[in-house]
Amino acid sequence: MVLNLSFRTFPLALDVGSGRGYIAQHLNKETVEKLIQADIAENALKNAVESEIPTVRVVADEEFLPFKEDTFDLVVSSLSLHWVNDLPRAFKEIHRVLKPDGVFIGAMFGGDTLYELRCSLQLAELEREGGFSPHVSPFTAVSDLGHLLSRAGFNTLTVDTDEIQVNYPGLFEVMEDLQGMGESNCSWNRKPLLHRETMLAAAAIYQEMYGNSDGSVPATFQIYYMIGWKFHESQARPAQRGSATVSFGDLAKINGLISRGKK
Repeated sequence: MVLNLSFRTFPLALDVGSGRGYIAQHLNKETVEKLIQADIAENALKNAVESEIPTVRVVADEEFLPFKEDTFDLVVSSLSLHWVNDLPRAFKEIHRVLKPDGVFIGAMFGGDTLYELRCSLQLAELEREGGFSPHVSPFTAVSDLGHLLSRAGFNTLTVDTDEIQVNYPGLFEVMEDLQGMGESNCSWNRKPLLHRETMLAAAAIYQEMYGNSDGSVPATFQIYYMIGWKFHESQARPAQRGSATVSFGDLAKINGLISRGKK
């Protein structure tokens, strides 16, 4: 996610779930004067990429941010919130540490991510083992995201979605890549292993149902983008109900007036 924050300068920003600091590479001193990188994985912080912005790294859980209320002017998060156990609490924590008129900008994987892989594994397990268990971490639906942000206290919300499709030689390459990214399923109730016959059946189903003409298979990554602001008196507010001076019913007449004016 590339951030365009040129409209203002943020004295203090927080990167939640920063990992190795990929967001910091797209920020500059004119946008962010100081950055706090927070992640629950200590080794990721130790191996973080250096940035031109003065940076402090803190080991922290997204659900229990160790910062005072009204601390940050900006909070960002990129593709880490799908690992959070309690997403509503994480949003509330982000809202809590933001200053009034502060903004949260985030991106996270959405509900249709890896649907090809999930469907293929479930069908193969049903066929070979008579039942199935999840092998991909659960994701949030876009219909719930705006509601969760609103409940956390954010206003002037913007939520958008995008899909990125990556082609692989086959199912095994998809799973190998996910393991290399550290994106395997970490649920406590997950099944510890997949039988060889089930894996071969899943690979065949994946190819049959979703395969491309060149023999490769697609893997879809759905990404939600979100922006939410913490309330401040200076922010624009919606007008009161009943204060409109023009009826929507009159809008249709405008096209007629314009057409007559052109003649």
